[in-house]
Amino acid sequence: MIVYDLCCSPNAHRFEGWFGSSDDFAAQQARGLVTCPICGSAEVTRAVSAPNLGRKANQRPDRAPKNLPAAPAPAQAANVPLPPEAIAALRTIAQMQAEALKSSTWVGNKFTDQARAMHYGETDPAPIHGQATPEEARALVEEGVEIAPILFPVAPPGKAN
Repeated sequence: MIVYDLCCSPNAHRFEGWFGSSDDFAAQQARGLVTCPICGSAEVTRAVSAPNLGRKANQRPDRAPKNLPAAPAPAQAANVPLPPEAIAALRTIAQMQAEALKSSTWVGNKFTDQARAMHYGETDPAPIHGQATPEEARALVEEGVEIAPILFPVAPPGKAN
């Protein structure tokens, strides 16, 4: 997985995007699939960022508690370290999301169709998670379909390193 710092051109909103490769980013951007999560603009470019050069696996200190998901982003906001309470809250939310996803089924880009089918009683209700564009998510909410965003990025089955 590659994590890019991204920026929307119209409003300069900064956000992260996770991609399988630089070619995946280029292909998704060309198809208009990379949009700003704040304003929905598809005018998104890579922002200048420092590379993350990790140590070799045999040189990494094992300081992370077992069975807790790693924080999805550096523990900083606006170049100011987050307080320990905020870091603990993010870890708790990540752990809760991981537990919820264990009993949920990945439906990929069929999320919108399946959520709508359950809402209208065409299929039995079941916990699912998948992908939807911002426009598709807004349409579901406007129809009264109860959905919630996944707060931390999730790699589709078979796509994780």
